Amino acid sequence: MISFTPSEEQQLIIDTVRRYAADRMRPAAYEADEKRTIPPDIIARGWDLGLLPSAIPEQYGGFGETHQALTGVLAAEELGYGDLSMALYLLTPNLFAIPILHYGTEEQKEKWLPRLVEGGFAPYTAALIEPRWSFDPHALHTVAEREGNVYEITGHKALVPLAADAHAFLVYAREGETTQAFIIERGTEGLAVLERESFMGIRALPTYELRLDDVHVPASCRVGGEQGIDIDRLMNYSRAALAALAVGVARSAFEYARDYAKQREAFGKPIAQNQAIAFMLAEMAIEIDAARLMTYEAAWHLDKEHSATQQAALAKAYADEMALMVTDRAVQILGGHGYIREHPVERWLRNGRGFSTFLGLAMV
Repeated sequence: MISFTPSEEQQLIIDTVRRYAADRMRPAAYEADEKRTIPPDIIARGWDLGLLPSAIPEQYGGFGETHQALTGVLAAEELGYGDLSMALYLLTPNLFAIPILHYGTEEQKEKWLPRLVEGGFAPYTAALIEPRWSFDPHALHTVAEREGNVYEITGHKALVPLAADAHAFLVYAREGETTQAFIIERGTEGLAVLERESFMGIRALPTYELRLDDVHVPASCRVGGEQGIDIDRLMNYSRAALAALAVGVARSAFEYARDYAKQREAFGKPIAQNQAIAFMLAEMAIEIDAARLMTYEAAWHLDKEHSATQQAALAKAYADEMALMVTDRAVQILGGHGYIREHPVERWLRNGRGFSTFLGLAMV
């Protein structure tokens, strides 16, 4: 039987991240969304929690032993509870680090992993998503062609977080019939960061389109060398992360709506005592718990080196729908107040709508 009781170390991480989310992220989330920017001190304090360094072995500059997806999703839920834009910002270096940690050559690990964990937060990012309705990680339109010891990469990416300031990018491209990842440093000829994107949700997270016009990189920049990467497994790490973030966002909306319903009175009694409201809250709580357990199961399978595609895909699909349902119900429970920007439920609904399009935007 699988037990998801957190270890003492995991519980400490949960408690620490939960305090950070409540004390730092949530009070600043409204203004960050309105101004489309995140205060640097919040990111610095979040980085000091050491979530990524604790997943990287000491030989590469971290202070961990092994990367654990289950620990990652426990932390991601708490970050999502704080604010989705800030959570995705803090997790952006994971997009660069985790593929290299799992599939990079020894030379790539020794070169890049210490840069990610030494000092403060460093904007390393990844580019997977493409601006087309038929986006498929297994059939990318960004193409890498090899000639001798050089790759030529051409394509167009979207939803690339922190691209304007990134020191280096992990760009996914189709090579023959497989998807591979390539490390491209800032300033490489042919690599252009376009204007910042504007979306309904995650407004405080700066994301950009990325254009690659005949970008040439040495073959040594292909993650994993000749062996390459396992795109399915990396996408499962992303699915687990996004499912956990969705649980965190939904939990925020549920708790806010529940507390509002207990305090708001109509016809002489709290609206939480109305059967329609009580049933909605009960269903919201059930769906959150179900999505959380599915996410834990997917992360557990990843940590056990099992094929986790079924578990991760189901967890993400369920969490996508759950987050949208819960955040929409929260707006309904607040009634007219739910449509007012000063109440956070409308922001959670806008953010929750995006989870179905976020594959590759987070990784734990």
